[in-house]
Amino acid sequence: MSAAEKEVTAPAAKHIAGLATTQDVERIEAPVTWKAYLICAFASFGGIFFGYDSGYINGVLGSQIFKDAVEFVGAKAVSDSHQSLIVSILSCGTFFGALIAGDVAEFIGRKWTVITGCLIYTIGVVIQMITGLGNALGAIVAGRLIAGFGVGFESAIVILYMSEICPRKVRGALVAGYQFCITIGIMLASCVVYATQNRTDTGNYRIPIAIQFTWALILGVGLLFLPDSPRYFVKKGNLEAATASLSRLRGQPKDSEYIQVELAEIVANEEYERQLIPATTWFGSWANCFKGSVFKANSNLRKTILGTSMQMIQQWTGINFIFYYSTPFLQSTGAISNTFVISMIFTIINVCSTPLSFYTVERFGRRTILFWGALGMVICQFLVAIIGVTVGFNHTHPNPADPTTTLANNVPAVNAQIAFIAIFIFFFASTWGPGAWIVIGEIFPLPIRSRGVALSTASNWLWNTIIAVITPYMVGENHGNMKSSVFFVWGGLCTCAVVYTYLFVPETKGLSLEQVDKMMEETTPRTSSKWKPTTTFAATVGADDAYLTKNTDANV
Repeated sequence: MSAAEKEVTAPAAKHIAGLATTQDVERIEAPVTWKAYLICAFASFGGIFFGYDSGYINGVLGSQIFKDAVEFVGAKAVSDSHQSLIVSILSCGTFFGALIAGDVAEFIGRKWTVITGCLIYTIGVVIQMITGLGNALGAIVAGRLIAGFGVGFESAIVILYMSEICPRKVRGALVAGYQFCITIGIMLASCVVYATQNRTDTGNYRIPIAIQFTWALILGVGLLFLPDSPRYFVKKGNLEAATASLSRLRGQPKDSEYIQVELAEIVANEEYERQLIPATTWFGSWANCFKGSVFKANSNLRKTILGTSMQMIQQWTGINFIFYYSTPFLQSTGAISNTFVISMIFTIINVCSTPLSFYTVERFGRRTILFWGALGMVICQFLVAIIGVTVGFNHTHPNPADPTTTLANNVPAVNAQIAFIAIFIFFFASTWGPGAWIVIGEIFPLPIRSRGVALSTASNWLWNTIIAVITPYMVGENHGNMKSSVFFVWGGLCTCAVVYTYLFVPETKGLSLEQVDKMMEETTPRTSSKWKPTTTFAATVGADDAYLTKNTDANV
């Protein structure tokens, strides 16, 4: 045994179910290894699904061949109602998929739920490929609905899985990798759409659809070789499997004191929380997510509201307006000659900005970057709106060469708007993009964690659906025709995000998932950054071995 391992088993340590424990809050987890980094980084690959779907449909809606297939030959654009249906239907499927995934993850585990999602996603892609034959609209809508169920499984459970397996000191950075993969997915979609835009056959839009097979294959097959969450095994009362899983994740032998101590902490916390949230029926387990007072910071209801509202606010920043509709929107202004290139620039900025959060989320904390990120987005959104309604996007004149199109009156003003949209993307990608996912994976106690994360993710997709449905009507020429004024809406909502972060978002940096529970019991969001753990769960409740070693097989 190494000197470091001997230090873990200090004289004050007790034993829980034959596991070594410690009172040292800094020694409840093994040192981070490259193996841990690589396993967690691979799990984050699931973000590719979400990102690619968001990115490819934006470009496809601008494809003339797709317009001909969905509408009629020579159609100027996909109608507002069809745009709304095509874009929103995936989010609709994902909403229900995320809700179902919470239950599935309790029965078959986190890993196998994500693999199941990959299979469902693949079926949806197959159906979308039929858009080259017969009724293109029906096939693309049905395929995106089914693929949405698969994305729902993946988006909810990958966050849950990563939060439960990542080392606490780098958990924020690694979970931020999920958002990074979302941005990579968007960028890859833009590249593929750009590469196929000049094709004169149905490959113009079917190739971007078909490439989705690759992401499902890589994630589904790769996960077969990874361990499931040790916290899932503890919840099911299978300590042997939990030990094996934790050993693989931390790169330590099963009998290592580090593995024993961390497992003891998880077991002790699970037993403590089980006293607060007893095992119950299927309906009761969902009802547990809504128990407690909204005025009590550590109540289940307050945590559920926090998780679902964070995802709602992330969607209401207006980011998906940029990535779903920027191509047809910029085309409608007549100010941009090559909207595909502008869309590509936006996605590159999105990708390059997100890794900044890997450092800032652990250096400055979740709460800090969310607050300043929201403030930066407010400034950018209002500048885009003000410039647009005064001298920018909203002011065009007929094109002398083609009366059916328009040209911008003030090109430099339009360029300034594009610049501020790019800066807005920078603020979102480095703060709220990853930050919202990180927080929802950390705030829920183990007995309701899978369902809490599922509800939060479903909230993301619910509001994603609503935005996808209403946006074409907000900016469509035959409906709201808001043009740049739509950015006043997004700016106002980002202002709400600033206030929300200050009042309600707790700081979880550097804490284990078990310590987050304790922090939310003992502090408020505005004072949470000053909270420090003083003892471990294992040391606190470990004195009663009989209590801690009771059978947990009945846990649900």
